[in-house]
Amino acid sequence: MTGDFPAVEVRELSTLDECRSVDPFFESVWGPGTPPLGVEVLRALAHIGGYVAGAFAANDLVGVSVGFLAHRGEVSLHSHVTGVSATARGRGVGAALKAHQRQWALDRRLSTITWTYDPLVRRNAWFNIVKLGARPHEYLVDFYGPMGDAINGTDESDRLYMAWDLGLRQTRPEPKTASSASILACQDGAPVARTSRADQVLVATPPDIEGLRRRRPDLARTWRVALRTALAAEMAGGHVVGFTRAGEYVVRRGVPEADRTAGSGGSFSS
Repeated sequence: MTGDFPAVEVRELSTLDECRSVDPFFESVWGPGTPPLGVEVLRALAHIGGYVAGAFAANDLVGVSVGFLAHRGEVSLHSHVTGVSATARGRGVGAALKAHQRQWALDRRLSTITWTYDPLVRRNAWFNIVKLGARPHEYLVDFYGPMGDAINGTDESDRLYMAWDLGLRQTRPEPKTASSASILACQDGAPVARTSRADQVLVATPPDIEGLRRRRPDLARTWRVALRTALAAEMAGGHVVGFTRAGEYVVRRGVPEADRTAGSGGSFSS
C-alpha cells in the first residue's frame, strides 16, 4: 500500500449482517440503480460454499467480491461481481481480492477463475491481462442488457469473458508491438478504423470511457460500436496476447486460442 492507507485484510463474509452490507456497498460503488444481489441469495451462497468476500482497511469495508462455482469444461470459480470503493482505488485492493480468490480456488483444487469485464475500461484491461496474466476467450455483446447504474449509464453491456489459469505465472510482460499494425486508433479522443493484413494488430480504447459516458454519451456509443466491430471480429479469428500502456489490445491473428487448446488437456475450454 502507499501513503497512510492501512494494510488490506480480505476474508469471507458469512454472517447475516455481513451479507446485508454487500448491496449497500455495491450501490456506493456504482451509484443509484445498481441491481441488488439480495441478502437471501448472498446468505445462501456463503452458506453452501460459494465465494462472498470483503476487503477491509482499518475495519472499513473497501472492497467486495462475489462468485460461484461454474461447470464449463471443468469446475472453476466464476467471479461474478467485484467492486472497490472510490477512496481505495489504486491502492492494491483489487489485487488483494484476486490473491484471496486465487488461494480460495487452489484450496478447493480449482485451476481456473473466470469473470467478465467491460473491454472499454483501460485500467481493468491492463490489470486483468498484464498484471494477472488472464486471457480473454469470448467477446460477449450486450451480455447483461441495460444496467442503468451511474457508471454504465445507458451504454450496452459488452463484456470480455476472461479465464485465469492459476497454474501459469501471475504476470505477463507488455507485448512487443514493433511489427503490429493498428486497426482501431484513438485520434483526438475518437475511434478511427483502419485495415491491415498484418499478422498482429492493435485495437485502441478511449482514455476514460466512464467520464466520456457522462460528458459525451454519443461518442461513448461510437466507441462501443467501433471496439465491438474490431475486437469481436479479430477474436473470432485470433486471440488477444496482451495490452499496451497506450491502451491497445494486441491481437495475434491465426488459429483462435480456444480452438488451439480444445481437447489438449488445457484448463479451460469455451
